[in-house]
Amino acid sequence: MPIIDVRGLTKTYRVFQKQPGLLGSIRSLVRRKYKEVRAVADVNFSIEPGEMVAFLGPNGAGKTTTLKMLSGLIYPTSGDATVLGFTPWARVDAFRRRFSLIMGQKNQLWWDLPAGDSFQLHREIYSLPRPAFERTLGALTEMFGVEKLTRQPVRELSLGERMKMELIAALLHEPHLLLLDEPTIGLDVVAQVAIQRCLKEYNVKRGVTMLLTSHYMRDVEALCNRVLVIAHGRVIYDGPLSGITERFGKTKLLKLHFIGDEAPADLGRYGEVSSIVGPVAELKVDRAHVGEVLAAILDRHTLADMSVQDPPLDQVIAMVFEEGRARHEEEVAAGAK
Repeated sequence: MPIIDVRGLTKTYRVFQKQPGLLGSIRSLVRRKYKEVRAVADVNFSIEPGEMVAFLGPNGAGKTTTLKMLSGLIYPTSGDATVLGFTPWARVDAFRRRFSLIMGQKNQLWWDLPAGDSFQLHREIYSLPRPAFERTLGALTEMFGVEKLTRQPVRELSLGERMKMELIAALLHEPHLLLLDEPTIGLDVVAQVAIQRCLKEYNVKRGVTMLLTSHYMRDVEALCNRVLVIAHGRVIYDGPLSGITERFGKTKLLKLHFIGDEAPADLGRYGEVSSIVGPVAELKVDRAHVGEVLAAILDRHTLADMSVQDPPLDQVIAMVFEEGRARHEEEVAAGAK
């Protein structure tokens, strides 16, 4: 049975349209104008136990709205979803005890108190037996490397340390599902890697299912094998992370190190030249013609070294977003006709 099963989930907001100027403000007192904004449109997907799935999309695509519906914070306009065997917006206690929603831009810890005091509050909220709570807390603080920081006021912690404490608070009741909304936002590379390592380790040890939104492709590559891409409220890709590059990455990147002091001046004939620094050149080539291009280059030039790489994941994801935008514009144009 899937941990998450979403069927036709849709959320539409009615948004007030304020008219410009003083006259417009006066008119709004008498006759208010609204428009409908579809934040999520007929979304369908399912997630199996133990999966770590990335939920990607540009700003305003509907990612956070979907997570809020799956956690029961808001009601959908239409459609249905089952999470951990429950309807999330029914908000029964048995459901709320089995998941955690972590939002990188919202704090759940008391700012002026030590994190340890907030942990004790969570113990009371979830009615956790003290021995089990102490055992879980000890294991989590050791895993995240913050054993000596739990008595320090949260406001005195670094951003990375604070995020670790937020994750510990979310895991104290040992949830079966983690909904992670930008958990590494604003963190430096070292802190990001530490959070990624801990989440991966927790998934391996506990088999916890995770649905992650992030704009950092390092998070996605480090944690997730499967990707859901949403644009304008619709899922436009659901599949393995490697499949995104194969489907949307139309080019390969050739890194060529030529013998001599300079790269040949005629490389543009083989593809798009990304850069040339002395004898080292980077060349974008249609992935279907890589072999042919390499054979032609080797026939005319001598190489000291070479490599063939896929384009960076963030560039490929940008292509996916662009395709989703173009598809949306086509649908809007067709509807206008």
